[in-house]
Amino acid sequence: VQLQASGGGLVQAGGSLRLSCAGSGGTLSRYTMGWFRQAPGKEREVVAAISWDIRSAYVADSVKGRFTISRDNAKNTVYLQMNDLKPEDTALYYCAVRFGSRANNFYAYDYQGQGTLVTVSS
Repeated sequence: VQLQASGGGLVQAGGSLRLSCAGSGGTLSRYTMGWFRQAPGKEREVVAAISWDIRSAYVADSVKGRFTISRDNAKNTVYLQMNDLKPEDTALYYCAVRFGSRANNFYAYDYQGQGTLVTVSS
């Protein structure tokens, strides 16, 4: 399975971006899908995750109320809608999938994608 993240870019504070992560080479409908981010000089952290059946969605406290995770199993794709972006949201954003429940460790996921850069200017 390969994951391709897209949708990053440069945006002013208060703006919005929508990240997408499309999987290929296998079906991901039974996988938990998640988004992580890593800012310069900081550790990689989980941002959001969604269960395979969409019954459970987790969003980190730092982005709660501003970010929303969703998925389209027919398209093997997970999305991260990011609103009211702040400079502290600047980071490389990664997607990952895991056969099992959500995990906070990026390397506990079975497949990881390359990052897409989000830069928020003040």
